[in-house]
Amino acid sequence: MPADSVLEDEFSERFNKVALLHSRTAIKELSGGLTNRNFLIETPEAKYVARVSSNSSSLLAIDRGSEFTNSTIAGNGGVGAKVLDYLPDEGILLISYITGKTFGASDVAANLPRIATSLRKLHSLPAFDHEFNMFDTQKRYLSIVQEQGFRIPDGYLEFEPLVVQIKKAFEVLFEGLVPCNNDLLPGNFIDDGEKIWLIDYEYSGNNDACFEIGNIWAEAFLPIEALEELVTAYYGEHRPDKVARAWLWALVGKYGWTLWASIQDAVSDIEFDFWEWGMSKYELARAEFTSDYFKNALIAVTSK
Repeated sequence: MPADSVLEDEFSERFNKVALLHSRTAIKELSGGLTNRNFLIETPEAKYVARVSSNSSSLLAIDRGSEFTNSTIAGNGGVGAKVLDYLPDEGILLISYITGKTFGASDVAANLPRIATSLRKLHSLPAFDHEFNMFDTQKRYLSIVQEQGFRIPDGYLEFEPLVVQIKKAFEVLFEGLVPCNNDLLPGNFIDDGEKIWLIDYEYSGNNDACFEIGNIWAEAFLPIEALEELVTAYYGEHRPDKVARAWLWALVGKYGWTLWASIQDAVSDIEFDFWEWGMSKYELARAEFTSDYFKNALIAVTSK
């Protein structure tokens, strides 16, 4: 009998449908999942991670079929965990367990050149299943929030014209799309001592590499110098235009993820203060939209 009988009682019917989990001896819930629940499951043969979807996936623009496809590409490419089974009707994605250190923000700051190496490997993989574009995602989230009557921060819509300016500026030096994770929080890096693995492909899709870079920097709450270091490590040279592009993408990300939090606040059954999390993003975005750095970045992003 697995060690956690409560989890076994709750999930036995689902896990019994996964052949590799029939001989399980222990189940432990892992921390960190905000759109699903993750479980470390042990058998006499190996350890596995089972990702079990939550009920808010469709509203959050998460396509579980795409997650499976892109996770498979990343796993086969030696960037992410290997996909071992997928039961869409049960909302279960089974992946290999990676032994290593899960990062915090300070670990991200201390390993920027190594992270850049992992990013270049990810971004050189075969194309992912679909495109992820935060401009489109933010619009979709806004439509859902307004149609459903969910909460929206005061003054949120005042910044929409500035988002349009960013989108127009990005068209000048656009260099195409690459396979991106698009959600590399510190907890989605695992260091096995030799390389840094990138996990969790819920929001994965082909995207601008600078969105990935800017989002990593923003989610770790690092200073601008860290963004400059990460950009230089990724491109192999000092690129002020890419620093500006990554910074602006990070801003668009904060603006969009604010509405993600509004939706989660209304529909999620996970115990977490999504509204407070979203407001912290929004307050940062509001300050950045009105900063001198914003004006300078709009110019720099069009000047190579």
